[in-house]
Amino acid sequence: MDSIRDDLEAIAEGIRQDFSGKDSAREKGLSLCRETIRHSSDAIRSLHRQEYELAGRTLSSAGSRLDEVNHILGDHPDLLHSGFVHDAQKEFAEGSITLALVTGNPLPAPASLGVSPAAYLNGLGEAVGELRRYLLDSMRKGELAPCDRLLEAMDDIYGVLVTMDFPDAMTKGLRRTTDAVRGILEKTRGELTMALRQRDLEKRLASFEERASSGKM
Repeated sequence: MDSIRDDLEAIAEGIRQDFSGKDSAREKGLSLCRETIRHSSDAIRSLHRQEYELAGRTLSSAGSRLDEVNHILGDHPDLLHSGFVHDAQKEFAEGSITLALVTGNPLPAPASLGVSPAAYLNGLGEAVGELRRYLLDSMRKGELAPCDRLLEAMDDIYGVLVTMDFPDAMTKGLRRTTDAVRGILEKTRGELTMALRQRDLEKRLASFEERASSGKM
């Protein structure tokens, strides 16, 4: 009996040490993921204020946190593929993609960001909402020049997402994100079309009034 008790205690102690190490790694990873999400959100706010350099620096800080997460959780793949890591990767991807599209720079790939394909695709989808916000802000300022380019990017993103016909367990709920992108795209296209028509009408009216006042009618 003593032998069984000793064996059990040795086994239990090994399990405790394993759980203790995993719990410590989880707490550190969770804290870093929260920081990643906060930095990514701050970067998007800077982007909408057109503070692009600040947004880039803030995203760099977010990326450094994710690198630490990958290092800390490298020996715990179950934690590395957990929901809180996915959310942090998704937010970082969203910010990085939005900044690239707004500034006209090449899109970063998932590997260069250090995020999973599912996190990247969901970040890509959520970037459409930020592009809509940026586009509407531009419209309100009367800056319609970048709007066509941004709408085209939104359309291209939807065109890619709709082809990702895989189980939700694999894509982490991408189908729901894709459905939301479609609604955002259709609504934004309608609003931009109205704005462009209004601008053209105003130009024609201004031209008509100019000719009338100069007696060239």
